[in-house]
Amino acid sequence: MIEEGKVYLGKSTKAEYLDMKLANRHGLIAGATGTGKTVSLQILAEGFAAQGVPVFCSDVKGDLSGLAAKGVTKDFLEKRAKTIGFDDYKYEEFPCIFWDLFGKKGHPIRTTVKEMGPILLSRLLDLNETQEGVLNIAFRLADDEDMPVLDMKDLRKLMAHVATRASELTGEYGSVSKSSVGAIQRRLLVLEEQGAENFFGEPALDIRDFMRTTHNGRGIINILAADVLMQSPRLYATFLLWMLAELFEEMPEIGDPQKPKLVFFFDEAHLLFDEAPKALLQKVEQVVRLIRSKGVGVYFVTQNPLDVPDTVSSQLGNRVQHALRAFTPREQKAVKAAASTFRPNPDLDTERVIMELGVGEALVSTLEKKGHPSIVQRTLIRPPSSRLGPLTDEERKDIIAQSPIANTYEKTIDRESAYEILEKRKKDQEERRAQTGGTVSGRRDTEYVRHGEFRVPPAGSRSRTATKKKTTRSRRQSPSEAFFKSMMRSLGTGMGRLLPRIIKMLLGSRR
Repeated sequence: MIEEGKVYLGKSTKAEYLDMKLANRHGLIAGATGTGKTVSLQILAEGFAAQGVPVFCSDVKGDLSGLAAKGVTKDFLEKRAKTIGFDDYKYEEFPCIFWDLFGKKGHPIRTTVKEMGPILLSRLLDLNETQEGVLNIAFRLADDEDMPVLDMKDLRKLMAHVATRASELTGEYGSVSKSSVGAIQRRLLVLEEQGAENFFGEPALDIRDFMRTTHNGRGIINILAADVLMQSPRLYATFLLWMLAELFEEMPEIGDPQKPKLVFFFDEAHLLFDEAPKALLQKVEQVVRLIRSKGVGVYFVTQNPLDVPDTVSSQLGNRVQHALRAFTPREQKAVKAAASTFRPNPDLDTERVIMELGVGEALVSTLEKKGHPSIVQRTLIRPPSSRLGPLTDEERKDIIAQSPIANTYEKTIDRESAYEILEKRKKDQEERRAQTGGTVSGRRDTEYVRHGEFRVPPAGSRSRTATKKKTTRSRRQSPSEAFFKSMMRSLGTGMGRLLPRIIKMLLGSRR
């Protein structure tokens, strides 16, 4: 049943395969909880790895760690293999590398704040349009003044610096309000409480470490421990989207290869699209549309096919649809939507069958020659060769210790960046002020002094505003002052009329 260049999925009226030449055209695994989505993901990961294709997948429940161990004989697995005529069925483990954002169940995985960028960071912080604009200004300022923003302390320091220079930056970059900066700083504190400081820093992930194969040509399966990460859904979704964006930016154009360079499984895909702003959805659609030409196949895994927007769903050519329930109007709509995405089979009532599928059954349609989808078929999914269920803690530790990237990312690096640069500026400024006794470069104490990018009054000086407030009296007139001024104006007007006559009389009398 195993064929070179194809991934064996199971059997309908015939053997169902996914062609490696078309595997970079993306795919969808959907179905209600407990219908077999995880097993479908597992057999696809096995199939790609066996064909020499590296895989990335997130392990939401911990079950996928079993890919690294040989399967154990079970009656129902043997029965399924016999039912579908899977004569080549055998138990085997697959090469795996474990990753963990928190560094506990796998190698640490990090990026820098700069590499994340303001768009994804705004999504992560759930900023509004105004706050996102201020964050963009902060990133631009850091670039213009050569201040690398690598970790959370850099970003906090940068935002405090932006608040200090809000008036100046408003004139140069656009409106910067201290209230928006404050809102961003509060969101950063929340993000830190969720453990995001573990994600930002160096050494940053080298995306090529996901592209490894073994000495005998098998693709390595990269498994992200996501059971704890899932407690912060926005961080989980933004992290995976960042990875997709990195792959898109770093990998060269290769067209349609004989097999993918990497297959990326995005589990719990609804988290990516829930409440996502329009700009982010457009970014996802663009990445999914263009990344296939870089040899990357993206497979979304979710309960409801409606979780994936139409603009993205229309690009998913390989589909494995498990059973759906249809008790509510939305669920009924989902069943109809799922049925409409398949090429019709005259012998199959697709909409009805979706609700009748048993555990381990699915409607399968894959791309054939010239990229046309095959007729949908009701398929018994093949049993996995690796272990069903998670590894023990000791097994996981042994695999991590023997990993080809052991000790590559474990030790953090804290090089000079925005935090250190801004702290040095502040220290230099204080030393200069101390040396000049409150003056800098011979300027008077009452003048503002510019040092680096700060604009502050020297020590001991008073601001002009404070002086003005102290010396200026109220300008409101008392009643007596008003009367006196009115009388003087009247006298002045009268004298202006009499003065010419007096002069004329005096001159006339002399004659």
